[in-house]
Amino acid sequence: MKQVKELKGRVASLDILRGFDMFLLLFFQPVLVHFGRVADLPWLNDILYQFEHETWEGFRAWDMIMPLFMFMVGTSMPFSFAKFLNGNNRRALYIKILKRVALLYIFGMIVQGNLLSLDTHSIRLYSNTLQAIAAGYLIAAVIKLNLSIRKQLMATLALMIIYWIPMTFCGDFTPENNFAEAVDRIVLGRFRDGVHWDDSGIWHFSEWYTYTWIWSSLTFGATVMLGVFAGQIIKRSTDKGHTFVMLALAGVICIVLGLVWGLQMPIIKRLWTSSMTLFAGGISFLLMAVFYFWIDYKGHSKGLNWLKIYGANAITAYVIGEVINFRSVVSSVSFGLQPILGDYYQVWLTFGNYMILFLILYYMYRQRIFLKL
Repeated sequence: MKQVKELKGRVASLDILRGFDMFLLLFFQPVLVHFGRVADLPWLNDILYQFEHETWEGFRAWDMIMPLFMFMVGTSMPFSFAKFLNGNNRRALYIKILKRVALLYIFGMIVQGNLLSLDTHSIRLYSNTLQAIAAGYLIAAVIKLNLSIRKQLMATLALMIIYWIPMTFCGDFTPENNFAEAVDRIVLGRFRDGVHWDDSGIWHFSEWYTYTWIWSSLTFGATVMLGVFAGQIIKRSTDKGHTFVMLALAGVICIVLGLVWGLQMPIIKRLWTSSMTLFAGGISFLLMAVFYFWIDYKGHSKGLNWLKIYGANAITAYVIGEVINFRSVVSSVSFGLQPILGDYYQVWLTFGNYMILFLILYYMYRQRIFLKL
C-alpha cells in the first residue's frame, strides 16, 4: 500500500459517487438499522426493507452497494492505466496489477476470512467483497490490456455466457442445487464461509450460507468490465453532454437485457447471476450518468464534496470500518448517557463508531493522504 500526497486527474463525479456508496455502507445503513430496531415507527419498515439484502431471488436497493463499488473500480481503470500505457511501461503496470490483486485478497482475508484469528478451523479462503474485487479486477485488467474495445465487449458477454451454461444445464437456481454452490463446496471445502464444526471435531456446510464466489468470479469480472466501458466513455469523449447520453443509454440497455435474461435466469445477487450483473450494471451506469451530468457537466458539486472524504480512500475506509470497532472508545467516554438514552444507547454507540471512522478519513483527506494499493 502506497501513500500519495496528491489527487490529480480524477473525475469528480466518480469520487463523489464512490463516496456516496461508502457513506451508505459505513455510516447511514448501520445507524439507520440500529435506530429502526429500537424505534416503533411502522412507516420505517418499508425503508428498512430496502436496506437489507434480498434473501434469494429479486433485488433490493442494498444489493447495489457491492456491484456499484466493483463497477467504479472498473470505471477508474482507464484513467489509472493511462500513465503506464502512455509511457509504454506495460511490465510495471502488470506488476502493479498483481500487487493490487494480492493486497486486495489479503485484506479480504483480514476483513472476513478470519486471518487474524490464527485458527485454521475458522480461516475462510474466499468470502469477501475485496476478494471479489481482486478477481474481477484481474479478469478485467487482462481483457482491457489485450483486446480492442469491440473484443472487450465480446469477452464481457462471453464471461456471462460461460457462467450461464453450467448454471442452466448442470443444476438449477435454487440455493441447494446450483452449479456455483457445488463448485465452492468442492474447491473450498472446510475453508468455505459458513462452515461450522461440531463437538466431535467434524466440519459441516451451513444451510444458511448461500453466497458463491469461485464460479461467480466470471461475473465479477463482467461487472468490473461494465465499469471499464463507463470509464472509457468518459475518458474518450470530448463532449460532456454526449458522455451523459452514452452513459444513460448504456444503463437503460443493460437494465432491459438484465430483465429479459432474468425471465430464464433469475436475478440473484448471492449467485451474481448474469442477469443480475446486467441489471445492477445498468443501474450503476445510470447513477454514473446522473452524477456525471450534475457534477462534471453542470459543475454543481456544492454540498457533495464532503463525500470525497469517503471516496478518495474507499478501500481504507472499508477495511478500517470492518476490522476496527470503535464502539468501546465511544462507550468509555459516554457511558453516563446509557441511563438517559435507554434503548437508544446502542444507536449512539453505532453512530459514534462510524463518526470516529469519518473523522479519521477527514484528517487523511485534509492532509492529502491517499492510501493506494
